[in-house]
Amino acid sequence: MPESPPLHTETWLVSAGRDHHAGAPLNTPIVPASNFILGKTRAYARDHGTPTWEALEEIVGGLEGGRSLAFSSGMAAVSSVFDLIPYGAEISIPTDCYQGVTDLAESGVAKGIWKVNKIPVEDTQAWISASRTSDLVWLESPSNPLLIVADLEAICQADRKKDSILAVDSTFSTPINLRPLEIGAEIAVQSATKFIGGHSDLLAGVATTRKDDLFGRLRQSRGRSGATPGALEAFLAVRGARTMALRLDKAQKNAAFLAQCLQSHPQVVLVRYPGLPSHPTHAVAARQLGGYGTIISFDIRGSAEDADAVCAEIRLIQHATSLGAVESTMERRAAVPGQEHLPPGMIRLSVGIEHPDDLWDDLSRALRRGISS
Repeated sequence: MPESPPLHTETWLVSAGRDHHAGAPLNTPIVPASNFILGKTRAYARDHGTPTWEALEEIVGGLEGGRSLAFSSGMAAVSSVFDLIPYGAEISIPTDCYQGVTDLAESGVAKGIWKVNKIPVEDTQAWISASRTSDLVWLESPSNPLLIVADLEAICQADRKKDSILAVDSTFSTPINLRPLEIGAEIAVQSATKFIGGHSDLLAGVATTRKDDLFGRLRQSRGRSGATPGALEAFLAVRGARTMALRLDKAQKNAAFLAQCLQSHPQVVLVRYPGLPSHPTHAVAARQLGGYGTIISFDIRGSAEDADAVCAEIRLIQHATSLGAVESTMERRAAVPGQEHLPPGMIRLSVGIEHPDDLWDDLSRALRRGISS
C-alpha cells in the first residue's frame, strides 16, 4: 500500500506517474491497447489496466494515501462502491447530496435492494447513530450544492456496524484540501471530470482505499461492469493533474474574493461559502480542510425568473453545469431535474482562474441587469 507522498503536493503532482528509466518518454503516453503480450503483470486491459490508467492511479493514490482505481466517470466509481453493499443493506446518505447519488440510492429502494436513510450533513449526532446500523455511510464534504462541511473526524471516530463502509465523495475539496482516508474513511471518491482534469474535456472517476480486500472488490466491480476509463481520458486526466495545485490555489483566492463581494451586494440575500465566518459550518471547515474550495452558492433577491435572467446576462462566466475547471461557470441549480427542492433563486458558481476583477465586473453587471427592480 503506497504511503502519502514524501514530496510536497505540487512536486508529487508533477513527478508521479512517470517512467523514469533512461529513454522513456518524458510524459505518460496514451496507450490505446485492449490486450497485452502475456506475462506476469497484465493480459487484458479491462481486468488489469493500462500504463495510462496506472499513471493516474499512482498520482491520486499518493495524494489520498491509499491505492486508487480509475473509472470511466465519477458516477461509475460511485456505483462500484454501492455495488459492494449486500442485498437488504441499510445505507445512509446526506439530504444535500449529488443528484446522481440520490437517484442511485432511490433506485435501489424502488427495487427492494436496500433501505436508505437521509440525514442532514450538519447533524453529526444523527450520523453517529446511523453508523451503528448502516452498511454504507456515504458522505460529501462540502456537500453539493449547499456547501455544508461534515464533521468527518467525529463521524469516522464513532463506533460503526461491523464490516460497514464509510465512503466520502470529496470532489469539491479535492485530495489537496481533504484526505478522508487519513481521517478514518474506508473509501475516498473523486470525480476526475472536475478538478483533477480541470479543463472540461473528459469524464473519469477515481476510488481510493487503504484496504486490500476493498481494493480487490472494487477492481472486480469495475471489471464486471466494464466501467473502465478511455485511453485518451486517462491521458488528459494525468495531464490535468499536473497543474491541479496551481489551478486550485488561484481559483480558491478568486472564490474568496467573489464570496466577499457577493456578501455585500444589495441584490444577494445569502452567500454560502465555507470560508466565510458567517457560514454555519465554517468552524468545522477551518479545522478540517486545507482550503475552502472554489464553489459558491448564493440566493438572489428575486424570483427563479430573475435568477435565470442573471445567468443569461453573463458574458465572461459560462452559463453551464459541472465545476472545477479553469473557466468559471454558473447555473440556477433548482432548474436541474431532481433539484427542484432547492431555493428557486439559488445560483451555484464554480470559480475558475480568470482575473478576479474581470469576474466580478461580469457578475455584478449580470446582477444589476438581470434582476427586476
